[in-house]
Amino acid sequence: MSAQTYLAYDYPALSVFWSMLVFFVWIMWFVLLFRVVVDIFRDDALGGWGKAAWTVFVVVLPFLGVFVYLIARGKDMGRREVQQTRAQQQAVDDYIRRTAGVGTPLTRAEELSKLAAMRSHGDITDDEFRRAKELVLTGSGASERP
Repeated sequence: MSAQTYLAYDYPALSVFWSMLVFFVWIMWFVLLFRVVVDIFRDDALGGWGKAAWTVFVVVLPFLGVFVYLIARGKDMGRREVQQTRAQQQAVDDYIRRTAGVGTPLTRAEELSKLAAMRSHGDITDDEFRRAKELVLTGSGASERP
């Protein structure tokens, strides 16, 4: 048993720096590898066989596969990510608009019921309610505005 035991104070500062750098580059490599794999499956222009070929290439020869993918198709990776982000944001915005009811005009009955609720809560006076009701019934209310 001639194995040498190193204690914390036996590990030089430069070796600590080198170990941290290697670990950081190793983590960056996995992040890059996963981004390439996600981009392969995100791309709608690639067919099934193309996706399968790129995936096999990236898995079997990871360093060469990732670097070749970045050279051949890396320019459009950012465009595809931005496109997907915009599509997701548009879907969220549409969902919020649908849920909140923004953009759908109120019917006269809905406007009158809102006015009645405002009057019953004391938000508007009877005179304001009467004037707003006349505007709704004559067609000058919110539902008739462009």
